[in-house]
This record gives sequence, structure tokens and C-alpha cells, in this order.
Amino acid sequence: MRIAGAIRADLIELAGPLPEGQAAESDAVVYRSLVSDTRSYIQAVANQINGTYERGWYDACAVMIRRLIETLIIEAFEAKGVVAKIKNDAGDFFFLRDLIAKCLDETAWNLSRNCKEALRRLKDVGDKSAHSRRFVAHKNDIEPLRPDVRLVVQELISIADIKQGKRLKD
Repeated sequence: MRIAGAIRADLIELAGPLPEGQAAESDAVVYRSLVSDTRSYIQAVANQINGTYERGWYDACAVMIRRLIETLIIEAFEAKGVVAKIKNDAGDFFFLRDLIAKCLDETAWNLSRNCKEALRRLKDVGDKSAHSRRFVAHKNDIEPLRPDVRLVVQELISIADIKQGKRLKD
């Protein structure tokens, strides 16, 4: 097992990562079981979240969490046939702030109180990492958000009904 790992590390060092990227070694932030059998791009973003966390790239992790939330909110609106509610007159999706506001107010589903609070916390750190030039995220910024990520991802995937095979229990 150690030899195989050493060979793999040597290959990555010599050839670089695969064109589609490397698989994260753990489910540190987003459990693979939550996103398995969903859209490939959701799985790829979840993998990147885990990979950036493992490597200590916490701003990148926070921004990717932000991206995953944005994607899952859009998926939920599309699944319920109310996607027009989150687009402007030009047909572009709203920014995350407005996506979250619309998600919280939407009557086609009922988010849990904990999920509503978690969305706000995740957006806050993601916004700081994406938009604040002096903010640099640390592990302590991401670590307490891991249960929030799990909750939000699970609820939005359930609402969007994009899990193939076994359905998530409500």
C-alpha cells in the first residue's frame, strides 16, 4: 500500500495532476455520500471543497462552499419550476445574496430553521474570502462551518431531488 502511494505521488509530481483534477483524500467538509449520484459538477465542486480544506487553502475552500450553495439553490428553483424567480430581466441569475433571500422566502419548500441560519453563516465567510482583500481565512473559520455545510447541502439536494438511486429521507 505504501509503495502504491509513493508511486502515485511520484507520478503526480512528474506529470502533474490529472486534467480533471485529483480526488480529495477525505470527506473533510462535504461527505461524498451526500453528493454521490448527483450531477457531476456538484460532485466535482464538493471534491474541490474537500481538497482545498485538506491542503489548508481555506479561502479557496470558503469560495467553493459559496459556489456549491449557489449551485444547489439554483437546482432547487429549477426542480420546482420556479427558476424565473431568481433571474433578472436579462435572464441572468441573481447574486448569492439575493439567491439566499429568495430561497429563504420560497413557499415551494420549507427550509429548517437551522438551515436558514446556516446559509447566512456560510455566505458570510464565503463573501469575506471572495471579496475582502484583507481577510484571509484560517482553519478556525472553516472548521465550525462543517456541520452547516452538511445540513445545507443535504436539505438543498433533497429539495432539488437530484439524488439518483436512494432518495434522501426528509
